[in-house]
Amino acid sequence: MPNVATSTADLLSTLHPAAHLDGDGLVIDDERAFREGGVRDLAWTAAFSTDEATTAAAQWLVWEASQALGALSASIQELYAARGRGEVAGFTVPAINLRAQTFDMARTVFEAAMSAEVGAVILELARSEQKYTYQRPIDFSTAVLAGAIAAGWRAPVFIQGDHYQFNAKKYAADPEAMTEEIRRACRLAVDAGYRNIDIDSSTLVDLSKPTVDAQQRENYERAAELTALIRSLEGDGVTISVGGEIGEVGSKNSTVEELQAYLDGYRRELDARRPDAVGISKVSVQTGTSHGGVPLPDGSVAEVKLDFEVLRELGDMARAYGLAGAVQHGASTLPDELFHRFPAVETAEIHLATGFQNALFEHPAFPASLHREIEAWCSGNAAEERKPGQTDQQFVYTTRKKAIGPFKRQLWDLETKDEILAAQRRKISFLYTELGVNGSREMVTAYIRPVEVHRPMPDILREAVAAG
Repeated sequence: MPNVATSTADLLSTLHPAAHLDGDGLVIDDERAFREGGVRDLAWTAAFSTDEATTAAAQWLVWEASQALGALSASIQELYAARGRGEVAGFTVPAINLRAQTFDMARTVFEAAMSAEVGAVILELARSEQKYTYQRPIDFSTAVLAGAIAAGWRAPVFIQGDHYQFNAKKYAADPEAMTEEIRRACRLAVDAGYRNIDIDSSTLVDLSKPTVDAQQRENYERAAELTALIRSLEGDGVTISVGGEIGEVGSKNSTVEELQAYLDGYRRELDARRPDAVGISKVSVQTGTSHGGVPLPDGSVAEVKLDFEVLRELGDMARAYGLAGAVQHGASTLPDELFHRFPAVETAEIHLATGFQNALFEHPAFPASLHREIEAWCSGNAAEERKPGQTDQQFVYTTRKKAIGPFKRQLWDLETKDEILAAQRRKISFLYTELGVNGSREMVTAYIRPVEVHRPMPDILREAVAAG
């Protein structure tokens, strides 16, 4: 079982002899030992230490190790800009939401990527997921970078803030307060090392307005405002990839008129706030899916009717504006036989979350006793979310994600996790193949130039160095 350090002294002693501190930095003495054991202890300490100083020290050590070992957090902006110029095509980037077992899942994603020379893969966490998975941006970026290090990954690491979404009811009550929530979320994400952020103000679209431009106005105005903010936070020379969205997932399908109104209005607003600033790199659209899928009474998921022609048409228009194309949300619960169609219609990116969560909870090796505990937790803590007429299976399916945070340590420490992770790896490898990103590492290397960024050493580690 990985060690969770109880103090910074304990933490440093755990790292010896794989690494040590020297002056203001971290020195890796035994790379193999650090990747195979040291970084795992850092990840567990960062995730589960109850001492704030020790947690901060572990987070810093993981960040500095990522700089030393070539797993640098990066923006996918230049690859997407190249796609907008027509220089690359024929692939769809998987953006995988890691809700549970983040360190081991990240390691698995990167190990599978290395075996197929994949470079174009994003790991992400939605703003809503932060709360119920007990993962602040710094927690998520630390676990992802640690997983990359453990995998032996030496390539850009694309960490993304997914669905930085406006709550429509809160916005109607107090637009400034709701917008400030998203501003703060963006600042925290950038501080944590995210270099990719998706702004979702599509919840502000008002279809009762008389024109398409009026319907989209609140959406594109807030997206432009937040893009300008993000551009002001770029202090390392890296242009953060920003995504926009025109249609809330689960509602009506998006149209060409909506996309054009959004993109034209967005550009006007961004130029007014920050002339000539780089705009969004992609845009999410609605084509028939819903987040998490629609559970049937027996707990299975209903078949989705996804309109690939809408994806193709909107993607073509997005590229005419210089974007990488359209983004598909809610894709992880789709049938396997559909995934090859995304690159066929030049979908820029798809988001994959609930399918991997389901693969964890529904794997035969998942302990039955833990299942019962989680179901009891859902009944005791999420009963108000039960919809009229829901079966027990439907209720558990829709609420069990809320148990991921409360059961975080048990999920990270599962004795049977290797068997479950092997199944996850097979699905990830399948998706890489179907989405056309096998062999994409060379392409990523050609366009992405990660910037090495060192952070100031925490005072408590500096004191440890001084004390010898």
